[in-house]
Order: sequence, then C-alpha cells, then structure tokens
Amino acid sequence: MKTTLPILTKAEEDIMQIIWNLDECLVKDIIQEVGQPDIPHSTISSVVRILEKKGFLTHKAYGKTHVYRPIISKEEYAQQNVSGLIKKYFSNSPKQLVSFLVEQHDLDLDELNKLLLSLAKTKKELKS
Repeated sequence: MKTTLPILTKAEEDIMQIIWNLDECLVKDIIQEVGQPDIPHSTISSVVRILEKKGFLTHKAYGKTHVYRPIISKEEYAQQNVSGLIKKYFSNSPKQLVSFLVEQHDLDLDELNKLLLSLAKTKKELKS
C-alpha cells in the first residue's frame, strides 16, 4: 500500500526541484542554483533539514559536510499531486481533467490526437 507523501511548501518544493535536477548535492550547490548569492546558508540548510525530516532526502556525512540526495522521485511526487488534483477538482475523473484542458485551450486537438496515439501504443505494448 502506498503511503501519502507530506505536502511541501512552495519553498520546499522549489528546493526539491533543484535537488531532483542535481541528484546529489551540497547546500552550497543549492544556493548556487537558486541564483541569489546573498541568501543565507542557514536558510537553505533549514529547508533541507525539513525535507529530510519529511522523508524526501537522505544524506551522507563526510566530516561536517553533508551530501544530500532525494529518496522520493520527482515522478512519485508528481503522481501523488496529479492524483490529488484529479480527486479534489475533477470528481476523480481523468476524463474531466482532459476535458477541462481542452476547454481551456491548454491542449489543442493536434496535441490531444498525439496523446491518444501514444496511449494506444502504450496500451498495445502492455498487452504483448
């Protein structure tokens, strides 16, 4: 049975996006990626420790230096969030989500046809 992942704040999710892209990193690597050199090391370090406490990260210690890496993949987190979105806003119906995207012009007919072809191919591959 899958466990529900904790919800991340905007700051935590922004840091996780960086960590997912880097895979393994030091706090100084995250600061460099944030692109705000004046951000205090302690601020990023605190967010990283919270992410570790929430079960998203692990670390290896090399003296006082910690190398962090994700435990939860970006795909796992995305799946939970999309599933929650569908459940909460679209009556647990992926079809309603796709209809919404088409109606809002976020998904045009050409993209929808490509998606349908891709789904049909995947379904066929799963059967064989």
